[in-house]
Amino acid sequence: MTHDSEKIHADALIIDGHADTPQRFVDQAWNFSDPLGMGMLNLEAVRTGNLAAEFFAIWVEPKEWRGRFAHRTLQLLDGVYQQLRKHPQSMRLGLTPDDILSAHRDQVFCVLLGIEGGHSIEADLGLLRMYHQLGVRYMTLTWSNSNEWADSSGDLDDVTIAHHGGLTEFGRDVVREMNRLGMMVDVSHVADTTFWHVLQTTRAPVIASHSSARALTDTPRNLTDEQLRAIATNDGLVMVNFYPAFIDASWRDGWAATTAERDSLYEATSEAYNKRGEPIPYDAFLTVDRRFYEESMKGRLSLAPLSALIDHIDHVAQVAGIDHVGLGSDFDGFPILPEGLSSAADLPKITAALVERGYRAEQLHKILGGNLLRVFRAAQSESGNA
Repeated sequence: MTHDSEKIHADALIIDGHADTPQRFVDQAWNFSDPLGMGMLNLEAVRTGNLAAEFFAIWVEPKEWRGRFAHRTLQLLDGVYQQLRKHPQSMRLGLTPDDILSAHRDQVFCVLLGIEGGHSIEADLGLLRMYHQLGVRYMTLTWSNSNEWADSSGDLDDVTIAHHGGLTEFGRDVVREMNRLGMMVDVSHVADTTFWHVLQTTRAPVIASHSSARALTDTPRNLTDEQLRAIATNDGLVMVNFYPAFIDASWRDGWAATTAERDSLYEATSEAYNKRGEPIPYDAFLTVDRRFYEESMKGRLSLAPLSALIDHIDHVAQVAGIDHVGLGSDFDGFPILPEGLSSAADLPKITAALVERGYRAEQLHKILGGNLLRVFRAAQSESGNA
């Protein structure tokens, strides 16, 4: 790492758009001050990587928690609040952009909240409002599952699901209410039809909290160049996902070729939970994947190169513009990071790689956090205008 990149990284206000760490708080009774273990984010990694703020994703697995979406949402929110209670000197809840700046000045890690998957509101605007009262500042309209009012990119091929052709009228009401509340609308995971309905409906800039570029890696989870330009026109933000399957086609194909092998391991892991009638924690599947890679795949499938991630950041910056790209790691939401990254402690390597590509300090400060701060502020400025 060059001295220039070290200084740029040290001087930057770094905000990451998406991490699934709350699952660990609840399902593993794990504390944010504990050693990382097999995770990607803790207090030590935050400090080493100079990460100022993180949006913790409140994600409810839709099959395991069917019929109890709101219950699980509240359970995960409580898990985050318990961490804030246990670490009052080192963690602080952020509700506004100014809260992020204040925490950064005080050298305290700022915890932000985002719901991943609109099924959490159970088609009830009252629940949406209550989650906002509890500190939620963005919502991903779908996860990989379509819900009662929005189509997802993750199940469009499933003929057993009744799709809507995008957003229903209630779905448009959800977007309008999020605008009124000042809650950012997140288009990661949504179907292309849903994406365009959102852009037609919203008054505020939107975000894609953890999505990469489809032109480089052709998966419905990524955004097309047309979508990237539309988000720029909306003055919104695309935060690039670190998951190798979304940034490196050869890694995705190699990993997908092992699906049958891993499915049998998932079934064996699930058996004990099923016998007890308990939901299967997501970390159980992540553990299977990590062990499978270590024991069976190391010689067969190389890690995705860090350059693939940098390519996606660079592509979004080129197509959407430097004001519309950020970081949306998806830490703790997948099993294996690209080469050279093991946790948030390695964020300086991303800055160094972008410096090598010719990015200047002013541009990097936008990518690393400034752009998200701007969009967050713009969304909150819409609050109460309806």
